[in-house]
Amino acid sequence: MLSDAEKAAIRDRYKTLTDNLPGFRPRAAQRQMLAEIANAFSRSLPVVDGELPEREGESIVVVEGPTGVGKSLAYLIAGGVMATMRGKKLVVTSATVALQEQLVDRDLPFVVEKSGLPLTFALAKGRGRYLCPYRLFGLTAGHAQGELLAPDPVLALWDRKPEQAELDTLREFADAFYARSWNGDRDSWPAIVDDSLWLRVTNDRHGCLKTACPNRAECPFYLARDVLETVDVVVANHDLLLADVAMGGGVILPAPDDSFYCIDEAHHLAKKAVNQFAAEHSLAQAMGWLEKMPQLASRVEALIDKPELTAGAADAAAACAETLTEWLWLLGGEEALSPAEGGDPTWLIDDGRLPEHLKQPTANMAVSARSLYKHIAGMADAVAEARRDKPADAPLLDKAQTDLGFIVGRAEQLTAVWDLFEREADDKAPPIAKWITRKLDGKGDYLFSASPVSAAASLEHGLWRRAAAALLTSATLRSLGEFDLLLTQTGLKWLPGVSCVALDSPFDFPTQGELYLPPLNASPKDPGAHTREIVEWLPKLIDETEPVGTLVLFSSRKQMQEVAEALPESFKQHLLVQGALPKSVLLETHYRRLGEGQPSVIFGLDSFSEGLDLPGEACVHVIIAKLPFAMPDDPVGKTLSRWIEKRGGNPFIEVTVPEASIKLIQAVGRLIRTERDWGRVTILDNRITRQRYGKKLLASLPPFKRI
Repeated sequence: MLSDAEKAAIRDRYKTLTDNLPGFRPRAAQRQMLAEIANAFSRSLPVVDGELPEREGESIVVVEGPTGVGKSLAYLIAGGVMATMRGKKLVVTSATVALQEQLVDRDLPFVVEKSGLPLTFALAKGRGRYLCPYRLFGLTAGHAQGELLAPDPVLALWDRKPEQAELDTLREFADAFYARSWNGDRDSWPAIVDDSLWLRVTNDRHGCLKTACPNRAECPFYLARDVLETVDVVVANHDLLLADVAMGGGVILPAPDDSFYCIDEAHHLAKKAVNQFAAEHSLAQAMGWLEKMPQLASRVEALIDKPELTAGAADAAAACAETLTEWLWLLGGEEALSPAEGGDPTWLIDDGRLPEHLKQPTANMAVSARSLYKHIAGMADAVAEARRDKPADAPLLDKAQTDLGFIVGRAEQLTAVWDLFEREADDKAPPIAKWITRKLDGKGDYLFSASPVSAAASLEHGLWRRAAAALLTSATLRSLGEFDLLLTQTGLKWLPGVSCVALDSPFDFPTQGELYLPPLNASPKDPGAHTREIVEWLPKLIDETEPVGTLVLFSSRKQMQEVAEALPESFKQHLLVQGALPKSVLLETHYRRLGEGQPSVIFGLDSFSEGLDLPGEACVHVIIAKLPFAMPDDPVGKTLSRWIEKRGGNPFIEVTVPEASIKLIQAVGRLIRTERDWGRVTILDNRITRQRYGKKLLASLPPFKRI
């Protein structure tokens, strides 16, 4: 339980912070959040004799904290104190780069300065964001006294003659890196780096020489990782957290049982997790690298003298190529993959259950892929070992290690796809979506893809039951007033000890805002008529003489553009349409117009419904063109919907409407950002008053005054 010392530390740090901020008004919701986090983290069960305890979610808390609560200050103080006093790392993750930068550049320095809480912190990034000095050396065949030497065809890691512009950029990389004016972090390089060039100078875990690398001491990735081991707070994104979970935990980030997690923007976690555990590969690309395996195996055999590994890899590669050739013949007769209008034809396998005639080829491919991965990984380990014993062969061994690293990554991807294709969920579990796409590029290629439709089980076992403690928070976590959707999608519903809290907003919504539902005739189900009616209504709703900002949100780019084109010319001069300008330029223009006493109207899509902060007169009117329903038109969504229907459920009511509720609340949330804001929300979709689910959507919105 929470000790008196921990209570006192949190109370003292919070009081110090408020004392150092003249005019700061402590908020009841923020104090409640501090207490909820501290109490949950205090229930963390210890590891005893190396054995993980049976965790049931008792140290996990879900907190919906509306805008204005001050969530980051609450979890940094409570989480920072609890992690420090319990000997844990505080791992803070978010979905967006903007929030990560805010945490590292503003929030954490602010908390340390104003509260006196002595926290050290660092931003964690994936290996692919960092320069590999050894690869840079190989690409330029040496570096002497700050000068790049001309590429040597034997030593340099080029598969073609480099362009002069590429060599110039590499020279700049090397000069800056070896002069210590650049730390090798791609995000800190002052110019945009072409992706294809960056892929040559970065590395992945398969191609990395690790401890055998002669540049290990100056490697930006390892230096950054060393820092993570010394700091109190690690800031990362959801993708990095999920990648670490997929690898077993504790590989990239601190181990889950040593971590107190603060997962901000948690409403994104479930879908990001589904993407993380998905896999795909191209048939043509796989055949391309599989055909090169015998030659690579022969070259490696001459260096490591392990014929059982190299021969096994060559045999497994041949088996994979043979089975893929059989698949090519089988797919040629599938009517589902015949040419169709509207893009590449895709065959979605019903319920993720393969037809009988494809089960054996799938099993053969899965066995061969696993064997290939095992032998290639063994070859890579043998090459790393040989490098320590045969320094004279270092250049050849390093080239082999780089080539093997590429192949290991591809073999891992191949294995992941066919493991998913072979697996069939039981009748009660959500299925695995499986689909095959025929690429209409004239090359006869096919794309094999597979994905779980839910990551709930993976999160439950890989993260929640292993984490020492966790907070999930966001301004919008409930759908239709309940936490059920979030708990189901993240696997938290299986942990009875999880606590859920919805904090009160600090805003006076009935006074600050109003909600208007115009009497539209056309339903969005008739897109043409609905678009015409929006064009008629907008000039009535927006006063072109008032120098204030309006945000109009659309669910469809097509409708947004059609409305923008159909409006009167006098109205168009006030428009700023997302996509026509970079976001930063659009916002700069918006504020400049308002400063010059002109009205400004922003047309935006779903991405502007979240994370767009327009306080005060920058936005006094939010107009929502259509309820944000996302129909399941992708293979994963279709497979999930079919599974729900076969169980007697209604995917529209169970998934589509709850997800739309969250998006609608986020869109409406663009209006009131501070306690001084005011304005109106208008919804141009008559389904919100005519359909039964519309009443539920309305009930979940802030209690604005209805007009």
